[in-house]
Amino acid sequence: MPTHSEVRFVPYAAEEIFEMVGDIAKYPDFLPWCAGARIRKEEMVDGHKVITADLIIAYKVFREKFSSKVTLYPETLKVDISYQDGPFKYLNSHWKVRPLDEGSEIDFYVDFEFKNRLLQSMVARIFTKAVHKMVSAFIDRADVLYGPQNDAEPK
Repeated sequence: MPTHSEVRFVPYAAEEIFEMVGDIAKYPDFLPWCAGARIRKEEMVDGHKVITADLIIAYKVFREKFSSKVTLYPETLKVDISYQDGPFKYLNSHWKVRPLDEGSEIDFYVDFEFKNRLLQSMVARIFTKAVHKMVSAFIDRADVLYGPQNDAEPK
């Protein structure tokens, strides 16, 4: 499967973006094709929060659950995702957030392959568009959470 790497600018604080990416339980509220999220375990490992989570991905007639470990590194604003179990042969992914003078830069990377050849074939045709849509969903979520409408004083 091809990999996808995308770097985007957002006008929000890097810490806010890092916190939003780490809030896995909220993914079904905004992430396309994410039909469910369950946090199975949260623990501290070597001073970092590690979340074991299940996500349910639904696309057309396919509905698959997969488990991953998500490690949050607040000192470097990095989120590493390591695949545990489910429909993939493998999945490697990370988010890196870099503070800028006026906002932050988001670096997203993903590489995966499904075990199911039919699903793999379907995803391969729309891979870049689908991943770009997912990254855009996170940016849209940041707009909702941190956009200018949240700075307005109540009247």
